[in-house]
This record gives sequence, structure tokens and C-alpha cells, in this order.
Amino acid sequence: MKKKLGSLLLAFTLIMPLILVGCSSDKKTGDKATQNKELTVGFIYVGPVGDEGYTYSHDMGRKELEKQLGVKTLYKESVKEDLAEVEKVCEEMINQGANVIVGTSFGFMDGMAASAAKHPDVKYLHASGYKTSVNMSNYFGRIYQARYLSGIVAGMKTKTNKIGYVAAFPIPEVIRGINAFTLGVQSVNPKAIVKVKWTNTWYDPAREKEAGKALIAEKVDVMAQHQDTAGPLQAAEEAGISAIGYNTDMKAKAPKAYMTSPIWNWAPYYIEQVKAIQAGTWKSGSYWKGLESGVVNLAPLTKNAPTGAAGAVAKAKADILSGKNKIFVGPLRDQTGAVKIAKGKVMTDAELLQFNWFVKGIEGKIAK
Repeated sequence: MKKKLGSLLLAFTLIMPLILVGCSSDKKTGDKATQNKELTVGFIYVGPVGDEGYTYSHDMGRKELEKQLGVKTLYKESVKEDLAEVEKVCEEMINQGANVIVGTSFGFMDGMAASAAKHPDVKYLHASGYKTSVNMSNYFGRIYQARYLSGIVAGMKTKTNKIGYVAAFPIPEVIRGINAFTLGVQSVNPKAIVKVKWTNTWYDPAREKEAGKALIAEKVDVMAQHQDTAGPLQAAEEAGISAIGYNTDMKAKAPKAYMTSPIWNWAPYYIEQVKAIQAGTWKSGSYWKGLESGVVNLAPLTKNAPTGAAGAVAKAKADILSGKNKIFVGPLRDQTGAVKIAKGKVMTDAELLQFNWFVKGIEGKIAK
């Protein structure tokens, strides 16, 4: 998920708890108009399709949508998170025949909302935001569940009990992922700590690799990341340590270091939504599903993963799917040792969507 800081993040923090995540409104619009003409789905990307990470994963979903349903698609990559620019791209796509528009970054929200207000017969699907309207939905996945599973792999692999984590921006989504990863680590290795370095980037291979190198200098022997590039993986490969990627299966980028990745598969969501639009049953709403949906998962473990990790991951995944393991369950303490979540209490979606503190066992500060 891509974010702008400042006012956008403040609005997100204040408004997101009001959304009933995973529920749909009962509003429908433009269904007859959409049914009566061929669908063209336009995708707006924040990065290049060749990033082999976040944007690449969305583009794989787009291609699968074409393959499965035969709809026409078009896309524009590396679009700035700017209201006027996004609205302009929406207009260009509509002029090319798009009657469904997908925006894959948080910073696209306001531009998409403005366009949606002007074009009630066009459907808008926005990744990671909080705004909805009669013809605009938002969507994301519970990738933190897969991050917890990857933490189990890291916790079993480390020998120094020092694990590095190269992180993008200090926003709730990223913080939530780091915390879930750390809880996964601690579930198999209570002595391990997770060291965090911020880059304040989504896609900057050189800067993200340098952050990885900085963590390696602090003697970490396993690297994890929330970035769209393989920079941290490549730093790990060069240093001879182990690593966990993100977004896609990145084993080709660091074959000696790579163990697994929390990954996205957007095809199930895109296919589900377009089928509903074609059938005239589409409703706007908010979508936030996890491992059960197939939208998020953990990539297959490579031979670099520790012995026993596959079994431990399989058991934890089954417990998450059954509801036995809800991950964020008290007692949970912050970095100072203060109890933030009481024993037995499960964090609500509203609390997860506002995460602004690190669990005990993480070294690093959250910039305000």
C-alpha cells in the first residue's frame, strides 16, 4: 500500500476506524449501463511494472483478469500520488473506453474520488484507502498474516538473534507488518530482536540496499523488508546472510540468501469484482481479507530456510485460518514494557488500522 504523509495520513488515522472492513454497502449504480457494453478496466500504478514487487504483483492480477474473463485492460505506470495527476489519468482512461478504473496506491484516493463524482457510470476500485461512494470501493489484504509466518522462518534461522528489517514509511500498515513479523519471530525464538531501519521510500533500489547494509553492520544475520525492490535482499546476498523478500517470490534476485516472501495475488479480487460488475450485482464497500481469500500468502520456502520451518509455518497457517491464532492478542507490551493490550484481548480492526507503536523486542523508533 502506498501512502502520502501529513494530512492524508492524519485523515486516514481519524476516519479508517469508522469503516466496517470487509462489509459492503447496499448501493449500486450504473449496472445496466455497464452490462450493456463491453468492459474495459484501467489500472493506475504508482511504480514501474518491472519493479518485480508491488506494482508487478498488481500487473500479474491484471493479466490473469484478462486471461480468465477476456476483458480488455489498459494501464499507466509510475503515476504521481497527486490529485490533479490522478484525475487526469482517470479522464484519459475513460476517453479510451475504460468503464472500470483500478488505483493501486493510497495517494491516488482523492483524485479517484473526484473522478468518481464526475462519472457515476464508471466503477472505481481503490487499494488501501478509506473513501467509498456509490461507485467507488476500497480494498486491501491482511498481509500481516503472511508476515507473521515469515517471522517464524526468520526466528528459526537466526544464530545471532539479531534480525534486520528495512521499512518504507512509519505508517500503520508498515508498523502493523513489522509487529506481526516480530510476533512470529518471538513465537519460536523469544530471545531474538528485530532491528528496524526506515528509508522513507517505496521504490529506491540503491537507498533500500544501503539500509540493508547498515543493518548488516549491526550484525544481523537475517534480513526482512517492506519495500518494493530487491535492494535489501541483494545486500543480504552479498554479505552471505539470509533474507526474506516481499510482494512476490524473489528467489531469482538472491538465490543464496532468499528463504521466502509474504506475497500478493490480486487476481482473485479483481476477478470477483469484475464478475459482479458484469452480472449487475456489484456493490461498493470495503474489502480486507486474509489468507483464506488467496489474496495474501507466503511464498514456498526455499532450501535456504531452516530445518523444521515448513512444518512450523504449516501449523501456524492452519491456526490462523481456523481462528485459533489471531496474532494480535494480549498481553502485548510496547518497547518500554508497558502493557498496551490486556491479556486475552484481541485487537480490533480499528486498532490494527491505527497502529502507531512497536511491540517489545523491536529496536528502532517510529518517526512522528
